[in-house]
Amino acid sequence: MIVGIDLGTTNSLIAYMDKDEVKVIPNKLGENLTPSVVSVDEDGIVYVGKTAKERKQLYPEQTAEIFKRSMGTNKKFILGEKEFTAEELSSLVLKSLKEDAEVYLGQTIEEAVISVPAYFNDTQRKATKKAGELAGFKVERIVSEPTAAAIAYGLNLKNADTKFLVFDLGGGTFDVSILELFQNIMEVRAVAGDNYLGGEDFTEILEQMFYREKDIDQDLLDQKTKNHIRKQAEICKMGFADSRVSTFKCKIGEEIYEYEISLDDYEKSCQLLLNKIKKPIERSLKDANIKLSDIEEIILVGGATKLPIVRKFVSRLFGRLPNGNINPDEVVVVGAATQAAMKERNEAVKEMILTDVCPFTLGTDIVVTRSGGYKESGHYLPIIERNSVIPVSRTERLYTAGDNQSVIRVKILQGESRYARNNVYLGELEVPVPIGPAGKEAVDVTYTYDVNSILEVEVTVISTKIKKRIVIKNEETDMSEQEIEERLASLSALKIHPREQEENKLLLLRGDRMYEESTGDIRHMIQNRMNIFEGILDKQNKPDIEKARTELKEFLDSIEEDIL
Repeated sequence: MIVGIDLGTTNSLIAYMDKDEVKVIPNKLGENLTPSVVSVDEDGIVYVGKTAKERKQLYPEQTAEIFKRSMGTNKKFILGEKEFTAEELSSLVLKSLKEDAEVYLGQTIEEAVISVPAYFNDTQRKATKKAGELAGFKVERIVSEPTAAAIAYGLNLKNADTKFLVFDLGGGTFDVSILELFQNIMEVRAVAGDNYLGGEDFTEILEQMFYREKDIDQDLLDQKTKNHIRKQAEICKMGFADSRVSTFKCKIGEEIYEYEISLDDYEKSCQLLLNKIKKPIERSLKDANIKLSDIEEIILVGGATKLPIVRKFVSRLFGRLPNGNINPDEVVVVGAATQAAMKERNEAVKEMILTDVCPFTLGTDIVVTRSGGYKESGHYLPIIERNSVIPVSRTERLYTAGDNQSVIRVKILQGESRYARNNVYLGELEVPVPIGPAGKEAVDVTYTYDVNSILEVEVTVISTKIKKRIVIKNEETDMSEQEIEERLASLSALKIHPREQEENKLLLLRGDRMYEESTGDIRHMIQNRMNIFEGILDKQNKPDIEKARTELKEFLDSIEEDIL
């Protein structure tokens, strides 16, 4: 059996497909939600979940939480005398879920589909996969949280042609994704988000309101007292679920403090946080080239979306009520378990084809020429843009930057900054070129990115035809070198530049012929349309090319008789 897991910042869940229904597996306390908290006592005994969360109040220095935000980093968490990475702590949470599932189901569980925030980069996804493997799972599939949520909703929709916007605000991360369901194909159109924005930040706002109101210097408090105040802030926040007024009550030393907070005052204090939510939404709509009015379903995911101020904000922003029919805490794990059932070829589940996007930009560093001929290095050239549907291949032609240059070095980078130094370094290639004046020699740089997180970079010297390539793969992939080679070979058609593809070549030749045969206004019209089409070819986006090719063909068809 393959299970689905939602490895959350605040809480984690595990579920499976039972006949034709997804069931969330309760933990040893009989609860569906297992807090993503780990604590280690002086004897080295590990506590996970609600027990660890309770220990945090007494032993904060032995307890860790919200470590998901540090996945894929070198950050160390010191629990007593032991040191952990974020993926090691996550593996302990996953191991606890695995044990709960095996006891509940009475069988060994070997494989899992694990969800991650859509905005997680390749390093963070690898770290999640590693955490699963450390816990004893075989992890062949990582699914984005918004995709999982859309699966949970999409399979039950009467109208199987729907554009979704998934609003996923969990305890520590925020994702917004735009997906389109057409028949049995679920296509991710765009993702955006903030890995440092979540429900914990809304709790922090209440804490700060309390400190200001009571004129308390938090720097003078010990960690145990701070943890107590944080817990009371969480209780106060939950109090707004069924009341417009909530009471913040806590004990500091021997003194008991009470602070009554209105929902209106709380909402005002949260405005900066709420405004931060707008940016990823706007970016995802822009990247997907979709208007807000085109979105037919807005799905709420994550426990933080239960907050009245968040629901009110979302409703006001989108001008309609969002869909929260499935418990926001459980919708991701329902989708992950459904994906697991698909992987098992479960007959009760309608097969669905999932397409995904590259959530980050892949490119290289280049030299740019400033006014006056001054050359400045360290600039970033995107080659595969974020939100490109994968698998994908793109080619850029680069030229020597200096006189007597004998090599061209291509640094492989990942990120969104226009400066190379601010992006993540993945590797590099170096090819020899004949010595000559700046700009004489050129190379074609081809990036090919695959659904298995395999990036192939190939550099071809135009004059000498010398080729060099490097394959940057997911370090935890189960694919052998031969399988990777076979996979890349199957993607070879993607590496043909759109200008060289037969349909496009034919249309370009036809347009050139008609341009030569025409005069006056018609000639100018053909030139304009050809320039537009060539510009789209250079961007190498397959859906845009197909649409532009159809439009250009229809245009040429419509004027051919006039030329004759």
